Amino acid sequence: MDESVERALELIASGGPHQHVVVNAAKVVAAVEDETVRSTINGCSMVNADGQSVVWASRLLGDALPERVAGIDFMNRLVDESAKHGLRIYLLGAKSRVVEATANAFRERGAVVVGHHDGYWRQSKSDLEICQEVAVTNPDILFIAVPSPFKEVFLADNLHRLGVKLCVGVGGSFDVVAGETTRAPIWMQRCGLEWFYRLLQEPRRMMRRYLVGNAKFIYYVVRGRLRLGS
Repeated sequence: MDESVERALELIASGGPHQHVVVNAAKVVAAVEDETVRSTINGCSMVNADGQSVVWASRLLGDALPERVAGIDFMNRLVDESAKHGLRIYLLGAKSRVVEATANAFRERGAVVVGHHDGYWRQSKSDLEICQEVAVTNPDILFIAVPSPFKEVFLADNLHRLGVKLCVGVGGSFDVVAGETTRAPIWMQRCGLEWFYRLLQEPRRMMRRYLVGNAKFIYYVVRGRLRLGS
């Protein structure tokens, strides 16, 4: 985590634009099966393992990652760093009340939030229009909370239009900050069971993603391990 935060600050200082992405089991499966997702992830300036399963897989496949860097924890560290260094933040995504509550929470922590917009801009605006709205605020960091792989591809396609030094996808993190959802207990996070906790919270929405997606992830990891041994 410390190395990731340090690297993020270096990318911001370089002037950008840069795209950060976190990778979990579902995103690995998407990258294996979709060339656009794969090329988008490979084109990012910085990649972290958000899922503990990815860390375990990296050890099994012989290129071990030091630890999991959860997207929400990384976001919170950057919020604290932004308050120290006067970095400007823009928030994009989630529902209107959620992103507004998140902006207020970050400001209470001393962060400079220069603007925010919900994640449903396509109902009334083009991608170009939302990019212009972000760019005019001259942010250093953009936190974007919309579903994958839409957010990764959107950022890759519009990175130079957004006028942001570092763009960071944060999934459902705004909902946690706003109190709409809760995170799994620490012991579940450490055991790699945060996905199961989310499944219990939102079974209808998460059932296929986790049960089918996790089975595919295990298959691809085992296949990769067998290829290494052949």
